[in-house]
Amino acid sequence: VAQLWWIYSKPVPADGRELCTLFLQCSCITAVIGGLFYNWMFASLEYSWRLSVAMAISFSLLLLLTLLLVHPARCVFSMIMPTLGTKQGRKLLFSTCIMIAVVNITPNIISNIKTILQVVKCICKNSSDSLLNSTALLEKVSWEFGDAIQETVHSIYKPMNGHFRFSLLHNSSLIYQKMHLAGEKISREFLSVEVLVRDSIRVANRLAAGFFMLYLCFESTWYLKNYLTNLHFDNFYLTKKLERLAVDRKAAHLLVGSSKKLIRPTGLKLSWEEVVLCLVQAMLVTVALMLMLVVVAMDHFAFSVADVAVRRAAEFSAVSVSLNIKYKVSAGVSCPALPWIMQFIFKVLGVPSEELPLGDFDRTYHHHLVFSSAHCRISPPTPPNPSVLLVVGLLFCILYATVFLETYARRLCREIAASFFPSWEEERVLHLYRKLSRRHRKE
Repeated sequence: VAQLWWIYSKPVPADGRELCTLFLQCSCITAVIGGLFYNWMFASLEYSWRLSVAMAISFSLLLLLTLLLVHPARCVFSMIMPTLGTKQGRKLLFSTCIMIAVVNITPNIISNIKTILQVVKCICKNSSDSLLNSTALLEKVSWEFGDAIQETVHSIYKPMNGHFRFSLLHNSSLIYQKMHLAGEKISREFLSVEVLVRDSIRVANRLAAGFFMLYLCFESTWYLKNYLTNLHFDNFYLTKKLERLAVDRKAAHLLVGSSKKLIRPTGLKLSWEEVVLCLVQAMLVTVALMLMLVVVAMDHFAFSVADVAVRRAAEFSAVSVSLNIKYKVSAGVSCPALPWIMQFIFKVLGVPSEELPLGDFDRTYHHHLVFSSAHCRISPPTPPNPSVLLVVGLLFCILYATVFLETYARRLCREIAASFFPSWEEERVLHLYRKLSRRHRKE
């Protein structure tokens, strides 16, 4: 492995064997990266498979030529891998989590909301349908009521027509049509909002993912540029070259006195600044986790409400409605104070001089209001996908791991740069040794 890395990090291969080895190494790397790039574009960013394949092939060929011909590009590309363990890598993982939520969790929430709306629509349609059918009962009651009024004792008290007419039944088709149009309009608006939100989030996520990927390359390039131009940049490590230099110049005591300020690049020790930075980053990841948990909770809540609505709608029983009509009618004139002439006239006309009962009417009518029906088209509620929750959980575990591994990832970047530019690393070690010597003389 050391030999392969030495060939990979050399500026120019020494012979044909090293050139073939470098070509095989770069080919394997570009094949793996091309496959990951295709999967990232097709599965995560939701590009078409044709575009994903074309972009992956083009990117792989360009990367192969760049790695094979440009020595600093190999260094930058090698530093990108550990840089994925820093905040830039976390941004890419955040982007992946957002896309998973958009593609899998959000449609599930919208589907369950649609189920709830279907239940409400079914209840409204059946209840209004049952209410309209109740007008037939009212019409029957009115006709029986009118017939009873017609059946009087004396024809002089018989009204011309005692029936009522209801026109509400003739407008039932219009009511059904308006309800159907209203439901279709709500469905279209709901679908348009769903498509708009999904497309907006997809475009925003694609732009963010592309920006984060470019910034990831920029950060690795920026680190290499500072490493090659600034002797003070990230130069506080107790390396083996520094120890050998101190031993050769018989100044090992410099390292003993500065052991608290220097950090071994291969050790597990963290400085106080690095610990504080890790805690701050962990808090930011926790905030993102809380937001994702809110989305997951909304998914479970929408499913539970839809499930309860579907089950309760199926359990709705018909409501019995009773209509009781009771009346008593009497006719006649009963007034002793009338003059004898009026009483004589009433007697000639056949009008009784006292109240006479015309009949009693006491009937009860029954009707049932139905709120649900087996003919309603209600899609079953969709439960949350446990595999999606598992993937999101694993991604957040990786995010928390990168928080505490970020410091070691930066140390690994320094080791990579030192292996690609050993002569410049010796200059940096000599600069650090002189700095320690001056500090020792002042003390």
